[in-house]
Amino acid sequence: MDATILASLADHADPTVKMAGQVGSQVKIRVGATWLLANIRTQKLYEGQSGLITAEIDFLGEGDEERLTGNIYNFRRGVTRYPIPGSDIYAVTTTDMKQVYASDGRTHIDIGKVYPTDDIRGALYVDALLGKHFALLGSTGTGKSTAAALILHKICDIAPEGHILMIDPHGEYSAAFKGNGRLFDVNNLAMPYWLMNFQEHCEVFVKSRGDDRQTDCDILAKCLLAAKSKSQAAQGVAKLTVDSPVPYLLSDLTSIIQNEMGKLDKSTNTAPFMRLKTKIDEIKTDPRYSFMFSGMLVGDTMGDFLSKIFRLPAESNPISIIDVSAMPSEITPTVVAVLSRLVFDYAIWARNEPKRPMLLVCEEAHRYIPNDDVEGESSVRDILGRIAKEGRKYGVSLGLITQRPSDLAEGVLSQCGTIISMRLNNDRDQAFVKAAMPEGARGFLDSIPALRNRECIICGEGVAIPIRVSLDNLVEERRPASDDPLFSELWRENGGEEEIVQRVIKRWRSQGR
Repeated sequence: MDATILASLADHADPTVKMAGQVGSQVKIRVGATWLLANIRTQKLYEGQSGLITAEIDFLGEGDEERLTGNIYNFRRGVTRYPIPGSDIYAVTTTDMKQVYASDGRTHIDIGKVYPTDDIRGALYVDALLGKHFALLGSTGTGKSTAAALILHKICDIAPEGHILMIDPHGEYSAAFKGNGRLFDVNNLAMPYWLMNFQEHCEVFVKSRGDDRQTDCDILAKCLLAAKSKSQAAQGVAKLTVDSPVPYLLSDLTSIIQNEMGKLDKSTNTAPFMRLKTKIDEIKTDPRYSFMFSGMLVGDTMGDFLSKIFRLPAESNPISIIDVSAMPSEITPTVVAVLSRLVFDYAIWARNEPKRPMLLVCEEAHRYIPNDDVEGESSVRDILGRIAKEGRKYGVSLGLITQRPSDLAEGVLSQCGTIISMRLNNDRDQAFVKAAMPEGARGFLDSIPALRNRECIICGEGVAIPIRVSLDNLVEERRPASDDPLFSELWRENGGEEEIVQRVIKRWRSQGR
């Protein structure tokens, strides 16, 4: 590229031409009757001759040439013919960009303006975005929660009868979806404990380690099956297993453990039986667990619970926000595992029914799908990993939101067909995203640490070509409650501290009830 020509374009009226030749900008090359579109990845001064710049480019796709204007139209991804060395390179204009980003009739949502233009809308193709999973990444404070709310609101607007389940670990999204969603927390979730499978039962009831753990799990399996077979709902079930979601009484389970403990032909001493019984009794009486382990949840309410959580029917409230912030931290991963597994299992067993695809959105995903450095069994990591790999076949889509992509299990991020990356400050996170992004988007990656707030780079299946977008503003009532406190202002205020402390202690002691 000629440096003097690039300098002369710097004052051009067209903002896209003004950017010509910069890293991350697009150029076009004529091959026969088609235009090839490419993205500039790197540039450096050419050593052989002064005034020239050499650049590495990534090919994005091709479009036909309009005879009269020379502009691009009918743009598509992929390259059929490559240019030969010595081909002329041209600056891309805003008119070209409009053709490239024009939606090709597929259902899409507009989420913002394509950088550096003022009037080209960045479109996300909904079916490609949801059909192959997506990840939203960004350091804390870059506008990640608001971007998630914006995308979900736009999807809800075009699909008011959709089925979206969102796991909200900080309770910040309930403010954003008051008008078009249902909000569930410890006070109204009423999740029956008998919906857990055997692995999840072990996570809650078995706290021993090493060899003792296997012994405890074996005893629990035997007693759990006996308790389930006593249940009324088990009468019509031909093949009852420890994983069958059948209502049973916790009191039945503890009395069966008690009876087994009294038998003389048992292979172990009484310690494992006592451990299990004590743990179950403890959870039964602990008010923090009452959203899941209260005596009221024994009736066969599975149909009502699934309809309520999965929005079947949606009644123009297509999103369920599950606020897990007030749940005891030791049981939160199990609750997320149960909800995620219910989504997946429902999709598997509903294969012969009319299709009702579902979207599962997981905020702070690195908590639940940590990378393999974190040892130990985890049912939530297993099920979310499985949804990432197989969910597409059954109509289950996964949306992962995280500020630490390098802490995510490696295979999961690579399963996400669309990656929406906001600013990432950490080197390890940037390297991790580079590895997961498709080849053609590498030129954009260098700008990830330099993105402004509310700006993101989107690449993958959900967009025509990789784009940098300045996101739209959300109206106040649709925003999540995730604003940072302003220390300089709030530390000037005083008064009423004694009453504040007393009110907080009261809520603290009663665990929010």
